[in-house]
Order: sequence, then C-alpha cells, then structure tokens
Amino acid sequence: MNDLSLRQDILDELEFQPNIDAVHIGVAVDKGVVTLTGHVTNYAQKIAAERAVKSVKGVRAIAEEIEVRFPSDFVVADDTIASRTLDVISWNTEVPDDRIKVRVQAGWVTLEGEVDWQFQKEATERAVRKL
Repeated sequence: MNDLSLRQDILDELEFQPNIDAVHIGVAVDKGVVTLTGHVTNYAQKIAAERAVKSVKGVRAIAEEIEVRFPSDFVVADDTIASRTLDVISWNTEVPDDRIKVRVQAGWVTLEGEVDWQFQKEATERAVRKL
C-alpha cells in the first residue's frame, strides 16, 4: 500500500468516527509512519483519533501531535475537576477507589496508586478519560 492511499484511508476512518471532529486534524504519512497534527476540543477525541488510526491496515507507527484546545468559554477549575474525578472513580465498581490518588494541575489529571489487576487500571483510565 502506498502512502497516498494509506493517508486517504486514515482520513476516511477519522471522518467515519462519530465521536471525532476531524476538521482540524492533519495527517501525514511516510513509509507507513503516520503523523497526526492539529487540534481537538477534548482529550477523548484525541484518544479516539489515535485509536482510529491504529485500526487502519498499513499503519506501522504513529507520531501523535494533536493538541487539546478547550473552548474559551468552557473553563473548569482544577478543584472541580478533582472532585468530578473522585466521583467518577468511586462510581466505578471495578476500581478500588481507596487506592487511587488524584492530582489536577492546569486542567491535567494525574492518577497515582496501585491496583491488583490490569483491568482495574484500564477501567480507571476509561472512566476518567471522559472528563
């Protein structure tokens, strides 16, 4: 598969995904190495774009440089984000919420702690990602 057709397949996949606004995402391909650039309005779109590109046949590697730009009128304080993060974690029955520590700085959430199983780590990441 040549780079031009691979790029088109990736663009088609990004457009097909209903949870991705692909208007501001740029795609460059060089020998199967895909570089994603541009910006999206939330972190969930950034992760969804990366997953969508990984699913396209012929992609050998991804350099993901997508920036998350929140709409200017949608600014949430760090303490509100921290509180919501703790709520989402406590609502998830797969996660032992007493083992997870949350730190929020400039809108970025950092999770620390130890869990017994990999599925618990993944469940925590999935729950928090949608904030």
